[in-house]
Amino acid sequence: MTNDLQNPTHKKPLLGLNLQELKELATGLGLPAFVGRQLAEWLYKKQVSDFSGMTNLSKTARERLAANYVVGCLPPADCQRSADGTVKYLFRTLGDHYVETVYIPDGNRATLCVSCQVGCKMKCAFCMTGRQGFMNSLPAADILNQIYSLPERDTLTNIVFMGQGEPFDNLDNVLRATQALTAEWGYAWSPRRITVSSVGLCKGLVRFLDESECHLAISLHHPIPEERARIMPAERAFGIRDIVSVLKQYDFCRKRPVNPSAPKQRRLSFEYIVFDGINDTLRHADALIELLRELDCRINLIRFHDIPETPLRGVSEERMTRLRDYLTAHGLFTTVRASRGQDIFAACGLLSTAKQETEQR
Repeated sequence: MTNDLQNPTHKKPLLGLNLQELKELATGLGLPAFVGRQLAEWLYKKQVSDFSGMTNLSKTARERLAANYVVGCLPPADCQRSADGTVKYLFRTLGDHYVETVYIPDGNRATLCVSCQVGCKMKCAFCMTGRQGFMNSLPAADILNQIYSLPERDTLTNIVFMGQGEPFDNLDNVLRATQALTAEWGYAWSPRRITVSSVGLCKGLVRFLDESECHLAISLHHPIPEERARIMPAERAFGIRDIVSVLKQYDFCRKRPVNPSAPKQRRLSFEYIVFDGINDTLRHADALIELLRELDCRINLIRFHDIPETPLRGVSEERMTRLRDYLTAHGLFTTVRASRGQDIFAACGLLSTAKQETEQR
C-alpha cells in the first residue's frame, strides 16, 4: 500500500470535493455517476487512505482514479505532547509547506484547533503566526487532512478554526471544509460543533454569516479602535465598530431579535487576550460594555503567553477574575478560558512553522 507522501506527481486531491464534483469527476473518467457517491462514502464516512481500500469500486475504477488523483491525506510529520494532555501535530501540506494543529482533550470533550493558512497576513503584535508572515492559503484538502489524518479523530467532539491563519482571508476553502464536515454526504456533523474565528474582515464576515451556520468568534482584544490598531493592524481596514454594525443585522447576534420565535442555536463570541496596562482597566471594560451592549454574545478572556521581542505582558489571575466579574455584572456573560499546551507552544498565539519553512528552503 502506498500513501500520498510516496506520490511525488502532485496529482489532484479528492479531499474537499463535494458530492456533485465527485459525480462529475467519476463521469469524466468514464465511470458511472453513482461512483461519485461511493467516493464520498469512502472519503468522508470511512476515511480510507488510498484507492485500494475502496473495495466496492471496480478494479478499473480504482486504476483510473489512482492514475489521475490522490486521496489527499498525509500523516502528521511530528507531534509534541504537553503535560496537560494537549497534543500539537505538525502536518506537511500537499504544497510542501507546514502547519500546526492542536488536539485538546478535556473530560468528555475533545477539541481540535485547525489551521487554514501557512502564516498570516494580519500581523497582530501578540501572535507568533503573525510574526511568521504569510506563506500560503491552504486548499480544503489540507484543512480537512488535519482532521482526516489525526490519530485521535474518532474522539473529536468540536473543531475550532483558531490555528494558523485568518479564516476569512481563505474563506472559499474554509467554507468548502465546513461543508464537507456538516453535509449529509460528508461527515454529517452539526454545524454547532464548529467555531470559526476571525479578526472580522467585513466582506468575508457577511459571506460567512449568510452561507454558514457554524458558530462565530471575533478576535476583539481591544474595544477602542485607535488603541486596537496599535496591536491589531487589521483594525485600520476592518474596524471593530463596522464589524459590530454588521453583526447587529443578524437575529442570532441581537439581544432583541426581529423574530423572537425563531430558533437561536448559533453562538457569537468575542476573544479577548488580556494585556497588562493595555486593555485591562475599567476604562476598557466600560468601552467593551458599550460596544457590545446590543449583542447577544459571550466574552472569552484569554491569558497572554509571552512571545519574543514584544513589550506586551499578561496579567495576574486576580486581575483576570476581577475583569470577568465586572463584565458579567454589567450584562456581558464572560468566562476565562483555560490555558492549554503552553509548555509545547500550543497555547493561543504561539503557533508557528517558521522554523520548518526556513529549513525546507
